Amino acid sequence: MTRLRVLLADDAVLVRAGLARLLIDEGFDIVAEVGDHDSLVAAGRQLRPHLVVTDIRMPPTNTHEGLRAAATLRGEQPDLAVLVLSQHVEPAAAALLLEHTATGVGYLLKERVGQIDEFVGACHTVAAGGSVIDAVVAEALLRRRRHRNALDRLTPAERNVLSLMAQGRTNAAIAREIFCSE
Repeated sequence: MTRLRVLLADDAVLVRAGLARLLIDEGFDIVAEVGDHDSLVAAGRQLRPHLVVTDIRMPPTNTHEGLRAAATLRGEQPDLAVLVLSQHVEPAAAALLLEHTATGVGYLLKERVGQIDEFVGACHTVAAGGSVIDAVVAEALLRRRRHRNALDRLTPAERNVLSLMAQGRTNAAIAREIFCSE
């Protein structure tokens, strides 16, 4: 049986080291441990791992660099499996991860992984082409979808009013803008 080649990406060195030790003990090959977007992309291109385990927020801006790097690598290597391991529930990030395909992807919350076997199993599942999504993340995705559907049902005029409200305009100012009474 081929050992899975894993690239770890997290800006916290202790998290990376802990994950590396855990996965090595479970029979995985850790090909690299990186802490930022550019290093993740470079290592992924050079080493061509089977699985990337990444945090979402990484330097330089600590927004979605881990996810963007993983998406870049997946665009170049469609068979690359990606498991996001984060402390943040970010429905937009999860939607981006699942946008093109739901195979070989996962999104787990660090604090909700209760057992080592659960995490190791998720790594195997994702690397084998399956998907593993934390229930809290899945719920946030569904809420986001329902919210988007509600906005999609608005008419252009209703969207315009909502946009003006979001800009902080008063009822009187909105009425003047769209030429109607309050």
